[in-house]
Amino acid sequence: MVPADEGGRLMRTDLLGDPIDGLDEALAAVDAFDDALVTGLLRPQPAQTDGLAALAAALGGTPLAALVAEAADKAAAGAAGEDHFVALAAGRTALLGSVHDALTARVREATGRPAAEEPAQPVDGEEPVANVLSAARAWLCDLARAGWRGIDHELVGGAAPVVSAMLPEPRLRRQATLLDGFSAELAASCPGATLERVPVRRWADLWSRALLLTLPGAARTPAGSTATGRLLPLGVDVQEHATAVQAQVHAVFEPADSTPPRLVRAAVSAPKPDTVVGAGLWQLLRPRMSLLAAVSEGRAMELDAMPVTAEGDLVWDDARARAGEPAEPFATARVALAAAGDPVTAPLDRHPARLAVPVLLEGYAAEREDDGPLTFAVAGHRLAVDTDRVPAAGPLTPEAIAASGACLGLLRWDAGEFLLQPLAVETTVRKKTVAVHAGAWAGGTTDKAGVRAEKAATDAVAVLRERAGKLLRS
Repeated sequence: MVPADEGGRLMRTDLLGDPIDGLDEALAAVDAFDDALVTGLLRPQPAQTDGLAALAAALGGTPLAALVAEAADKAAAGAAGEDHFVALAAGRTALLGSVHDALTARVREATGRPAAEEPAQPVDGEEPVANVLSAARAWLCDLARAGWRGIDHELVGGAAPVVSAMLPEPRLRRQATLLDGFSAELAASCPGATLERVPVRRWADLWSRALLLTLPGAARTPAGSTATGRLLPLGVDVQEHATAVQAQVHAVFEPADSTPPRLVRAAVSAPKPDTVVGAGLWQLLRPRMSLLAAVSEGRAMELDAMPVTAEGDLVWDDARARAGEPAEPFATARVALAAAGDPVTAPLDRHPARLAVPVLLEGYAAEREDDGPLTFAVAGHRLAVDTDRVPAAGPLTPEAIAASGACLGLLRWDAGEFLLQPLAVETTVRKKTVAVHAGAWAGGTTDKAGVRAEKAATDAVAVLRERAGKLLRS
């Protein structure tokens, strides 16, 4: 049990290790269905029909029961049509949504934070072009029939004209981006018959999500609002890809109208060359969001009618924000975090992988057995620490985490257990308590390693811009 704030609330870390009723059974049904997709549903074998039956059985007694049972029977006979594949994708998504909800309820019980309010109903709007969505749905159904082992360049290439037709339509940009990325990942893995390992859960996630987003109204979102008040940053989660980078700031928002505080997020992303790594990433992100400078300086920000989605994501606009008073993240966590309401989750985003809940741990003992993962021992209970997620774009290191006495991080769930992703720690240096933040270099740094990385990134970007200019001129 760990002090969560100065008001004396406790975080029940012991609850995070307790089993959750029905969780393993729901995940087993999802895994069985996902395995059926590996070799495809054109001519299902007995093991695949068992997987389909497991999905249908897991949804017995729910509103989807009859629909999924019929779809499973048709798929087992090799006669599934588009509606049947959509039903199977919906059933799979509903099962993972129930897992997400159960995990969220357990985290809420452990932290004692107030429950999120239900989002408003999606706003009405014009429906995107139906024939383009129908073409996307047809391609995704062909994928399910072929299976991941049956993909080839001809099949995967069928997504290209669909994506090209989607991209000019702003209302289809979300679907187009997902379909484009998914097809590119499949193309890089062709032919499927030669793959040593198939990312079964990942591709099934992408397939089911893409398929459901082809349905009328699936991409609608509840009407957003605006946020006016004080934003208190907690930490930065950096997500890096070979060609893109994103920084997501987690924060507590205190509304000016004195309504209860709530957790929000603000993200900024940018394309990047694969030669820009480490602290150089901030050069790409920094000009796009003034919030990064406030994070680096340990300051709050005052927001004036900043757009915010129903899920708690700020649609950042520098013109609607100004730097505020100093606000140290650990002080914010100790005083305000326990009372801040969690953001809601959109229906199609209810997935265990989406879980990322800001928490504060104190009074633990960092332990590592042999070459195993780092854990925090808290009142006789161990919580695994995911040091692999610590970005190279900041001063936070696994060594600093192992020597810490307080940790501000994101509680996640992966591979059947809760994990803590550190965003910042407090450690002792020369008998003084020092805070080390993953986003400390977001607004600039005088750290020698950070300065070297920034200079290398400046040189790399300058060379690329020069080459791009020559190509344009020619």
